[in-house]
Amino acid sequence: MDTYLEPIYNFFNAAYQAAATVLQHPLFKLGAKTVSLAEILKLLILFAIVLLLARFFRLFLLGKVLNRTRLASSLQYAIGKVGGYLFIAIGIYIALQSVGIDLSALAVMAGAIGVGIGFGLQNITNNFISGLIILAERPITIGDRVEVEGVAGQVKEINLRSTTILTNDNISVIVPNSQFISNTVVNWSHGDPKVRMRLPFGIAYGSNVEKMKEVVSAMAATHSKVLDNPAPTLFFTGFGDSSLNFELVVWTAEMTFTPRRFHSELYFGLEKTLRENQIEIPFPQRDLHVRSGTFSVQAAKDGSLTGKLSE
Repeated sequence: MDTYLEPIYNFFNAAYQAAATVLQHPLFKLGAKTVSLAEILKLLILFAIVLLLARFFRLFLLGKVLNRTRLASSLQYAIGKVGGYLFIAIGIYIALQSVGIDLSALAVMAGAIGVGIGFGLQNITNNFISGLIILAERPITIGDRVEVEGVAGQVKEINLRSTTILTNDNISVIVPNSQFISNTVVNWSHGDPKVRMRLPFGIAYGSNVEKMKEVVSAMAATHSKVLDNPAPTLFFTGFGDSSLNFELVVWTAEMTFTPRRFHSELYFGLEKTLRENQIEIPFPQRDLHVRSGTFSVQAAKDGSLTGKLSE
């Protein structure tokens, strides 16, 4: 070896020997196995590889296998999720075996972790088990419009711990999975996206009811998002204090997307139709009957009216 290269070689050799000594230094014992820093680093690298391979496995399972089946997209998503988690579990088991860690040595540690879960990780465990139930039973699926605990929106993602709901304000709300198991959940698109919507309204006494029924039914039928089957229906719900009360009932699939806008569009069309056909939309009225005496009305300086009853 050349003289000028010998110091460099000695430096790197000494550095290698020092690093090897540090990496091989025993840190603790796990059963009969002595664990060193090198084995911990190897285990972390293997865990990273397992997570990366699990992602590719899930994409392959969804894109190349499940996508060719006739299963519903929501079921394909659930199978892909569960398959990915199983791949991770098997990969971690193989990684632990590859570094010589006997899983039976983890029995005591697992017992301690179980006690910790029982006391401090109840919510996480509850959400995890709830996530498995959701993926298995599928009470909600990707794309469903749901309402739970005051949150309404479209389901965008279902994980084992939480579910992401996107509201109509484009806000993502992270809801723990236990909320979908322990609380009442309204799913507007479960099984069948068609829903029935009711729009109560009133018209003045003395209005032409038959004409109103004809024009309102025509208005509802011409709306692009109102379903033809079942057809729109108009119900006479009763006699109000100031109006004849009706309820327009229509079927639509719009609740999955923009229910408030659809509701507003129908009310705009209803108001326009009644106004164009000279059908009065009443406001609250009160009739005052004077049995005796004289009731005089005077205008005040501020424009208000005052009344006085004299015998």
